[in-house]
Amino acid sequence: MVKTLTKVGNSYALIFDATLRELSGLKPGDEVNVTVHDGGAIILTPLRKTASPEAVKKSIAATLKDYRKTLRRLA
Repeated sequence: MVKTLTKVGNSYALIFDATLRELSGLKPGDEVNVTVHDGGAIILTPLRKTASPEAVKKSIAATLKDYRKTLRRLA
């Protein structure tokens, strides 16, 4: 896929059309890590937020509570 840089004020922008946005899974407001490699290759890596340890513990506790009977039968 070939894209063209667009001048926006004093900066340049790369426009993500619907197809590129869908393929990347990015949406407005998402953060990306930008890495520039030798030869000028630019890599954009989405930064995905991870759940906090407290949120994971709460989720596990809720699951154990909801499926207590089923889990006992499986054990």
